[in-house]
Amino acid sequence: MKKILTYFLILFSFLATAQKKEKDKSLPKGNDAFAEKKYADAEADYRISQSKFPKKAVASYNLGNSIYRQKQVAEAKNQFAKAIKEAKTKTEKHRAFHNLGNCLFTEKEYGGAVEAYKNALRSNPNDEETRYNFALAKEYLKNNPPKSEDDKNKNKDKNKDEKEKEKKDQNKDNKDNKDKDKDKNEDKKDGKNDKDNKDNKENNQGKPKPQPGGISKERLQNLLDAVQNEEKKVQDKVNKEKVRANPSKPEKDW
Repeated sequence: MKKILTYFLILFSFLATAQKKEKDKSLPKGNDAFAEKKYADAEADYRISQSKFPKKAVASYNLGNSIYRQKQVAEAKNQFAKAIKEAKTKTEKHRAFHNLGNCLFTEKEYGGAVEAYKNALRSNPNDEETRYNFALAKEYLKNNPPKSEDDKNKNKDKNKDEKEKEKKDQNKDNKDNKDKDKDKNEDKKDGKNDKDNKDNKENNQGKPKPQPGGISKERLQNLLDAVQNEEKKVQDKVNKEKVRANPSKPEKDW
């Protein structure tokens, strides 16, 4: 029993020593990449560090900085908020709140930025940069007060009226364009008809006008003449046949 207890104590001591010896190799690599302005590489190393050491606020804080430098402000804001929860010291809280305020200020959320800088000053009231940002955020908040619900509703109604007006104007423009296109088509059609009429008039000059039956007077006369000629030919042929059928006998010389 004593041997088993001793064995467990030795194993526990070995595990504790192994955990103590385990170092965060990703965090320094991320810091080096960040110093070289390779923010995407730094982000990758910080994420590895964060996954291996989830209780360390520094990984989340540095990750937020690398993401912020890549202009992903919303995601960086989440990482700074996480660093605030994990912070163990006033220094860590001060830095996380300060950078959270920077994110909110960038997003023009001046009220939130004022609160973040105020919390940062509670952890370190002597930081001049935080004091300056705090005063600047208050000034911006004063000049850009948050809109009340009534103002939001007014803006919503105003935007709705403007959209309806734009829609009406667009429909009117479409109608006017359709009318213009219709007039253009009518003009083209009339112009085409005028041209056709002109062409027909020119083509018909010096030519007989068609009769109601669809046959010109000249053509009708030609047909009548042809029929008469055929009848004459037939009559002449008949007369010749008659002559052949009744030949006259010549008188003999006696």
